[in-house]
Amino acid sequence: MAKPGLFAREAAVRLLHAVLLERRLLIDLVNGEDSPLIDLEPNERARAQSLAMTTLRNLGPVDAVLEQFLTKQTPFSLLNILRVAATEILVDGIAAHAAVDAAVTMAKRRQKTEHLKNLANAVLRKVASEGPAIFATLSPQELPKAFRSQMSKIIPKEDFVAIELAHQLGAPLDLSFKSMAQASLLAERLGGVLMPNGSVRLKRAGQITELPGFTEGDWWVQDLAASIPAKCFGDLIGKRVLDLCAAPGGKTMQLSAMGANVTALDISSQRMKRVKQNLERTGLDANFVVADALNWKPKVLFDAILLDAPCSATGTIRRHPDLPFAKENFDLGDLLKLQRDLILKASEWLTPGGVLIYSTCSIFAAEGEGQVKWLAKQDSNLKPQVIDPVAMGLETFMANEDGQIRLRPDYWAEHGGMDGFFVAKFMLTS
Repeated sequence: MAKPGLFAREAAVRLLHAVLLERRLLIDLVNGEDSPLIDLEPNERARAQSLAMTTLRNLGPVDAVLEQFLTKQTPFSLLNILRVAATEILVDGIAAHAAVDAAVTMAKRRQKTEHLKNLANAVLRKVASEGPAIFATLSPQELPKAFRSQMSKIIPKEDFVAIELAHQLGAPLDLSFKSMAQASLLAERLGGVLMPNGSVRLKRAGQITELPGFTEGDWWVQDLAASIPAKCFGDLIGKRVLDLCAAPGGKTMQLSAMGANVTALDISSQRMKRVKQNLERTGLDANFVVADALNWKPKVLFDAILLDAPCSATGTIRRHPDLPFAKENFDLGDLLKLQRDLILKASEWLTPGGVLIYSTCSIFAAEGEGQVKWLAKQDSNLKPQVIDPVAMGLETFMANEDGQIRLRPDYWAEHGGMDGFFVAKFMLTS
């Protein structure tokens, strides 16, 4: 009979191997037909994912500790076992004997590492006794050079470590509500904090579907930063609004809750199913269109369009710590072209005086400020508008000098941070 937690630990090791060696994203690994989690019980699946993500968030410091006690190059198959066990000891605070025993057992169960079980035992005992003191002195996991290079265009280099620390700490759970009255009432019931922008933040969520208000459809999960773009429209009651690239539906629900007549468009029928499910649960309405936006033409023009464009998603690393490892070097060329094509296409579908909100969950200037500068050089009737961050429940420093919102993972760090986001607002002149 397997020891408690062994299958989850083994699955975490396999996830780590696939991310670091095969450059695969966790979301693909978790949902794929070859998922290491496919035969696990729900609690084991959750533990395996959590352990893999925590290891990736702390990989640099964990490796630095392990290197103190490894005298020669270690096979990758054993190294990942050591990494997972060391993370349990140094970060999760698991009893050392349990983490060491599990690691030794995992080593014995693999032909490639069976002969190294004594090494695993010796190294991890050293980690348990001497590692915590070393670990406490180390800087957080550093972003790849390609990421830092892109960030340096808008973020001072002295702030990089603060962002990397935010990534290391992970993300709390934020909820958006159909009404502020519900947010105020349920914040206390949920044991959460009502944030200045109207989101409710939970430090410990547990099973989401069991939380008060889930079945009733009172709220949906949405990072604080992701809730900002829709708020930038202002009054939408009775207006025709298009949510481009709508999945998974957080912004669609926001727009509907704001009283808009919403059309949600997404290229993926599978992802659109999730949008529909979310709206059904919350009792909100939208018209659904599955189509490639670049080949689609609406029957009527819109008063407002929200384009939360496909992007590098580098603003979400605190929730997706595998991203820097799976994609160490980003070729932004195709993404930038797609974003530009979508902006121009959206401009054709606005009524005169209509508003376009362009946003990306990226901390790369090229996908935010750079696109605004590019648009300024085009023959376009889209004119930039200044966004007041205070009116969005943010602070003045969270907008740049041109009146665009620029959010970072280290903002409101004392409250748990937020995703990196860029938001720009345009009006179509006649």
